[in-house]
Amino acid sequence: MHTFHKTGISRASTIGIIVVIVIIIVAAAVLLRPPASSSKASSTTTVPSSLTTTSLSTAPSQLSSSSTSSIVTSTPTKSSFQLSPPNKSVLVDDSWYTGMDALDPAVGFVVADEAVFNNVFQQLVEFNGPNYTQVVPVLASSFTVLNNSQTYEFQIRSNVTFSSGDPLNAYAVWFSYVRTVYLGQGIASANYALLTFNTTEQSQTGVFFPWGIRAAIQSATGLPALSNATLAKNILNNMLSNFNPSNSTQLAIMSYQDQAYAVSGPMTFEVHLLEPYKWFLTDIAQWWGAIVDPTFVDAHGGVQANTLNNYFDANSGPGTGPYELRSIATGFSQIVLQPNPTYWGKYAQNVPTVAQPPHIPIVEVNFGLPAFEVIQAFDKGLAQIAYADVSQFNQIYDGYQWKQYYSFNDIFHNYGLISSDFVVSMNTQKYPTNNTDFRLAIVHAVNYTQELLSTLSFNGTVYGTNFLGPINPAFPQYYNPDNLSLYSTNYNLAAYYLNLAGEQEDFSVTLPNGTVIGNTSAPPLPPLTINYLTPENLASLTQLEIIQAGLSKIGLSVGLQGITASVFLTWTNPQVSGNFMQFSWGPDWPDPILQEAYQILTNSAFLPAWVNLPNVNQMFLTLPFDTNITQQRQDVAELYNITYNYAPYIWQPATDLWLFVQPYVAGMIYNLYPTPAVTYWYNTIYYNSTS
Repeated sequence: MHTFHKTGISRASTIGIIVVIVIIIVAAAVLLRPPASSSKASSTTTVPSSLTTTSLSTAPSQLSSSSTSSIVTSTPTKSSFQLSPPNKSVLVDDSWYTGMDALDPAVGFVVADEAVFNNVFQQLVEFNGPNYTQVVPVLASSFTVLNNSQTYEFQIRSNVTFSSGDPLNAYAVWFSYVRTVYLGQGIASANYALLTFNTTEQSQTGVFFPWGIRAAIQSATGLPALSNATLAKNILNNMLSNFNPSNSTQLAIMSYQDQAYAVSGPMTFEVHLLEPYKWFLTDIAQWWGAIVDPTFVDAHGGVQANTLNNYFDANSGPGTGPYELRSIATGFSQIVLQPNPTYWGKYAQNVPTVAQPPHIPIVEVNFGLPAFEVIQAFDKGLAQIAYADVSQFNQIYDGYQWKQYYSFNDIFHNYGLISSDFVVSMNTQKYPTNNTDFRLAIVHAVNYTQELLSTLSFNGTVYGTNFLGPINPAFPQYYNPDNLSLYSTNYNLAAYYLNLAGEQEDFSVTLPNGTVIGNTSAPPLPPLTINYLTPENLASLTQLEIIQAGLSKIGLSVGLQGITASVFLTWTNPQVSGNFMQFSWGPDWPDPILQEAYQILTNSAFLPAWVNLPNVNQMFLTLPFDTNITQQRQDVAELYNITYNYAPYIWQPATDLWLFVQPYVAGMIYNLYPTPAVTYWYNTIYYNSTS
């Protein structure tokens, strides 16, 4: 998923979490990461005291020297002191330094969206708290896995209503699943391609039809929907915009069994996958499996193929979750949640922990605040949850008003290594980054060590690691099977590749020493631009400045340009996309093949590298579903070699994820998917009276 460096992400398109983005994000035991505590230990390396950023080439001026300095305080003494929230009825979360991109769960594709989607909407199943290998029924009362994990049957929980008062049933579930795919946004492509819609059919028709639905339409209506995709689209547009399960034709379409989504009565819903896939339940445990109210959708614009519902996207709608939206600020800069007055969880029995009624009635979530505001609010106790870059660790603790009572680790929560790909993509379909030698020049002109230590090193510890994609080292079973070396920082080698690219593409470049390379008779290569999502955090900007400085050493003039998430979501093809884009992509569940490598190395999620290699596309038709682990590893090794030589990305350091949390905050259940973010549920959080 596009996580955009929290990600991605994952638009993770990605129109997409890219989410930026990410991020996702469960898999067999061989795929599993260690628990958060051991993950943290394995991803955090001790740096000798003599090894600091000052031993490298000078970092950009924005970098604070505090990133490598120590926190010096006396040992806190709590005695009888007890810190309390300023208002026990309000929770303030300032940790989201990037903004939301949408309020429709069938559209939103960056991890900041989870602040709304995870609390207003619900899924048939959700992660069992921090256990990302296990799900629990939420809007389903039970589920059954059949046909070697190719068929999933759900019994829908009774006596559940949307906050609008409309009832939940299997027909609303069918409507929601079909709609999510049919809208054709990156979130559907990233999470349902090869599972409930056929990518070949989508390519041929231009429509994201759930597989088999055209046959269902033809069977119910007698019209040639199989041979006429336009007819099928028109019928489905009309049905979903005038949804009425009492209509016999609509009921016949939904009840047709040989299709992706089917109903078997008012409270039974089935999913039939194109291939057996035993991790499907973990796929649908996040907001792309959210159930929406058909009556509300149809009263506010309905459903059209490949088209956003602008009203829902800007205002959201009623959900079944513990909260509802109280207010939305301009540009999604702030959202305020309040309890859902009709919440079913207040009356039901055996309610899973993640679905319990809220303890704190009002939740205020601020997006994209300046770092100094975030730090000041946390230090004064005005915010309960915050984020700060490594370079700001000293600042946030030095200013903390109660540091005499609480140690740094009392308020610092490190959740371990994020399983996302942090990258700068290079558009493989657009000049000049469509030239492979040009991209190879770029990847050898980056000081990866400086990127890591200048932005993720603090007090002798590095909170991250350099890596080689397309799979993150959080998945050791599949990470870099042939142990390829990381790209070296080699300016002579970079100049060599740049010279080849210039000769092939008829441009020249003047090196800092005055030497002209490439086609010396051709015009100079124009300045280049690396785009990033605004607002950006200091660490990410510092990394981009390091890349910028490295490229200048081979004569390339590169500017940095921030764009909003809404602009990024318009990058729906290579021609309108930029040449370079910084983002992160995180798996939405821990399958590193289908959720990470497949998205990174194809254009299925509209990631702005726009990788489109026929041999790779063909491999992915079977690779995610291969039950032979040895063969999978061999195929992944082949993907690594292809990626290494094709160089569609600059691989930036993978980072741990941390938050600053007030010591009286309790019940904060976190899950490392979707990445690169910690999923947490506001309804489980409460204030501890004995902090």
